[in-house]
Amino acid sequence: MSTLLEMLGCRYPIIQGPIAAMNSPRLTAAVCEAGAFGMIALGFSSPEETRRLVDGVRELTDKPFGANIMIMNPANPEILKILAAAGVKTVTTSAGSPAKIYPLIHDLGMKGLHVLLALPHAIRAAGEGVDGLVVSGSESGGLRSMGSESSTMVLVPLVADHVKIPVVAAGGIADRRGYRAALALGAQGVQIGTRFIASEEAPAPQVWKEAILACGDGGTTLVPLTNMKMRVIPNKKLVDLAADPTVDLSQEYNLMNAPKGWMNGDFDLFPAGAGQAAALIKEIKPVKAIIDEMVS
Repeated sequence: MSTLLEMLGCRYPIIQGPIAAMNSPRLTAAVCEAGAFGMIALGFSSPEETRRLVDGVRELTDKPFGANIMIMNPANPEILKILAAAGVKTVTTSAGSPAKIYPLIHDLGMKGLHVLLALPHAIRAAGEGVDGLVVSGSESGGLRSMGSESSTMVLVPLVADHVKIPVVAAGGIADRRGYRAALALGAQGVQIGTRFIASEEAPAPQVWKEAILACGDGGTTLVPLTNMKMRVIPNKKLVDLAADPTVDLSQEYNLMNAPKGWMNGDFDLFPAGAGQAAALIKEIKPVKAIIDEMVS
């Protein structure tokens, strides 16, 4: 079994959480240059978009980086070949059964970490040949399930007790305290999303970064969508809609509008995405300063 750092090939076991709206070669390269593992989010990207992003990162750094693959994307076979040809050694996978894609990942000489939200999925993924797991606790930003979920403090050691492959903790981690706690819980590393949105190199508009800085304890909420939820920072529109008993929130927001709403700062179109770690973030810093503090 490879350790996490062997798979990543970087100095620190810190993975940049892939956020499609934040696909920026500058941010990814900054994470890599600071000693962590930068990521691009490919989702339903085309091979052409994959090449553009990969080339953009390679122009800025020669350090290892990775990509997140949504298993349901039919373009994945070609995308994975592009990544392998570019020297990418490790990817993360999400939204689907690992059994469908890991034979190809391994045939291309790559390794993969599967993202999941619950213990049963972790046990099944480990049995389907994944090389590691990104365990996302309920504090995390991004898409969440419709069911009850465990916090990072509970889910990470629970998964670590049941699998023999490397575990990465995600959710609620924004500084060295969270980083050290994750390692103590049995993880070999962490995945960081919200903290990197509030960085100098992030392409997020200033209004999104300021929403994170202003977010206090309990300042995020889960918005119901179709068959899933999204953790966001509520604005006035969302608060007003949630207070109206005649409103079905799952019909008010379209996930496809999230990238446009976030990057334009139009949070009426879709509320600002963030994890509960936003409450810990009080300053916009360079990526290197964020990572240096985390591992200090």
